[in-house]
Amino acid sequence: MQKPSYIPLLILVAVAFAGALMPALPTTIVTEGLNTGDIAWMLVSAALVLLMTPGLAYFYGGMVNTKNVISTMFQSFIGMGVISVLWVVVGFSLAFGDSIGGFIGDPTTFFMWKGVLDGKPWSLAASIPLALFAMFQLKFAVITPALVTGSMAERINFKSYVLFMVLFSLFVYSPLAHMTWHPEGFFFKLGVLDFAGGTVVHMSAGWAALAGALYLKRRKSHLEAAFLPPANIPFVLLGTGLLWFGWFGFNAGSAVGASPLAVSAFATTNFAAAAAGLAWVLFDAAKGKKVSALGFCIGAVVGLVAITPAAGFVTIPVSLFIGTVAGITSNFFAHLKAKGTLDDTLDVFPCHGIGGMVGMIMTGLFATKTVNAAVAVDGLAYGAFETFRAHMIALVGVSLFAFVASYALLYITDKILPLRVSEDDEKLGLDVSQHDEYLVEAN
Repeated sequence: MQKPSYIPLLILVAVAFAGALMPALPTTIVTEGLNTGDIAWMLVSAALVLLMTPGLAYFYGGMVNTKNVISTMFQSFIGMGVISVLWVVVGFSLAFGDSIGGFIGDPTTFFMWKGVLDGKPWSLAASIPLALFAMFQLKFAVITPALVTGSMAERINFKSYVLFMVLFSLFVYSPLAHMTWHPEGFFFKLGVLDFAGGTVVHMSAGWAALAGALYLKRRKSHLEAAFLPPANIPFVLLGTGLLWFGWFGFNAGSAVGASPLAVSAFATTNFAAAAAGLAWVLFDAAKGKKVSALGFCIGAVVGLVAITPAAGFVTIPVSLFIGTVAGITSNFFAHLKAKGTLDDTLDVFPCHGIGGMVGMIMTGLFATKTVNAAVAVDGLAYGAFETFRAHMIALVGVSLFAFVASYALLYITDKILPLRVSEDDEKLGLDVSQHDEYLVEAN
């Protein structure tokens, strides 16, 4: 038995009572201008993006040691509960509420989802209800902190992780979402193009992952250079399949309608993933390594990451180039990391941080208004510099903000609840030490 903890339950009960006392009763639900085809596609897309979180759980869970599989997977699943509740209370407001200086939304705009069910559609998604747009965006907010967990796997205290997840969502994710996707946001007005979250999701998660790996320091097995094989490669294959499938909602859904743009984003997503998976294993083969299922899976995910900011802005042939460059670049950095002392357990920074930055650069190079009229100025490859310059400014700004803010939040979390488990708990495994659960295979 562990020491009872009442505060989290009391917070949830307080939120539940707030929901009963402030039910946000709708007045007249807006139907004018809505398109049933767009609504249907976006309902499906939102569901597809949610599927990515269980996919990530299998992807990560298969790569850790057997004694940490359940804990690692649960770190993804818990976000579906925690972030969903947070999104209703204040998360959606912070990301998409009335702009405060272009950096954060007014927390009172949609507090407890006031005016969401019956509100006017979002200005950049005029053919679907505001509540559907909010639900679609929720799924992005859910998966982003889950991505971070891979860098701190096998040594992070579960309660501390949940607290960090909340703080990260409030103080890193929400400001970046507002700055990038709100029409009054700082990066939006600067001309930064992020179709589906290369900056907001993957770069923020990648830099937070690097901060986490540095703050928590190395696992005992890493210090001892002990090889612990992945628990279950078929889990990784299953997770990759679910992520690839769900990513069509992630990227094509970001067209916020059933349109030719959604078709284009759907296609670029698939081909970038395919090229990156091949690039990863062929780069391995060029170095004398065997072609592996694990390598192809990691490469495919890197391709999905890299195409995310560019999906609705570049042509289909260019997506092959983006995927190939991302696969080789991330593989190189993962190999470089393996030679050093950084203990990023599941290579989150080389995959999501580097992959996200590659995608951001490629968007600045190859974005074209011939694919998407939302591109004000074509990319550098077509002779203009303004969009590329904006992306380079944002790359530096987002990197610094995400890393410094995440490191500070890790420090704060550690002072409230120790981030790292004890040496004995780490040796025993987090499945048992954190959850009193274990795989049958661990007996």
